[in-house]
Amino acid sequence: MTHSQPLLGVELSGTGTHPASWRRADSRAEELFTAGYWLDAVLAAEAAGVDLAFLPDSFAPQVQGAVGRLEAVGIAARAAAATHRIGLIPQAPVTHTEPFHVSKAIASLDFATHGRAGWEVTVSSGQAALFGRKAEQDPAGLWHEADEAVEVVARLWDSWEDDAEIRDLTTGRFIDRDKLHYIDFVGENFSVKGPSITPRPPQGQPPVAVRAEDAHSTRVAVRRADLIRVAAPDLDAAAGIRDELRAAVAAAGRDPRSVSVLIDLDVHLAATEEAAAAEFDQLETWTTTPPKALRHIGTPATLRALLARIAADGVVLRPLALPAFLAQLPRLTPTLRDRLGLPHPLNRYALTA
Repeated sequence: MTHSQPLLGVELSGTGTHPASWRRADSRAEELFTAGYWLDAVLAAEAAGVDLAFLPDSFAPQVQGAVGRLEAVGIAARAAAATHRIGLIPQAPVTHTEPFHVSKAIASLDFATHGRAGWEVTVSSGQAALFGRKAEQDPAGLWHEADEAVEVVARLWDSWEDDAEIRDLTTGRFIDRDKLHYIDFVGENFSVKGPSITPRPPQGQPPVAVRAEDAHSTRVAVRRADLIRVAAPDLDAAAGIRDELRAAVAAAGRDPRSVSVLIDLDVHLAATEEAAAAEFDQLETWTTTPPKALRHIGTPATLRALLARIAADGVVLRPLALPAFLAQLPRLTPTLRDRLGLPHPLNRYALTA
């Protein structure tokens, strides 16, 4: 994908990605399981000009921090009618769910948002006992199954042609059955005849995101994803990972320009760098966390400067403390003058030294 500006995404994860974020006075942890909390977060991101809202999900309870979560697709559906521009990309695990259900849920979200839905593919490790239907799988098996699931979902989205609904009052035919198609998929994990019960989504194929974390997930990402999320320890590594993924996408027979590589960036923002550092130190005093990706502790201005140096098609900001980040977010996104490359003008009446 080619963009005049890099994509800006925000991961809306609980009270924040830091496990101690719920202990902050401004965390709104008591509202975590209310619709209002999530609507406020998505609406704040949209108002600030964020392109994509990623909504994490898992069947596993959190090990640390605020325990429990609402379903990501449900959150996105609740935010659909209240938003107008932002892309909503919930995670939907495939290991213990059926592709038919996932295809229907994401297609329905695409209808609800008038074409702003996406899907982040995840697998479920260590959760088989919660379902009792099959044994645990190793990473290779999990991602091989995920690869098949993405193929089935894509075929189900295509199982209705765009003009399959005819609504012919004279003959009483609501659909043209010649424009509904069996997908007849048979793989090692799924055997799905189809067609879908839901018409083709407004986008045809809602964008698919995959976080490339290891060899198995990366293999699926370069074959299937429109958005590839990656973590990198530093800026040079981020640029190298992007180049490697573009080469791998091309080797898989796909156009690298059709795929966006998004760098994860853990962030905590405050009005001053000193305040941001002190607040981060407090989080670490409560619960120490090893850095797993790029991390920025500072102000909106220092973050803007960092974003300008990252070689990627976009960045996914992962707030360590979500409500605190959202309060600073309006100062982060560029103004129209910024986008045009124009400096902030001096006030002609202001006194100069």
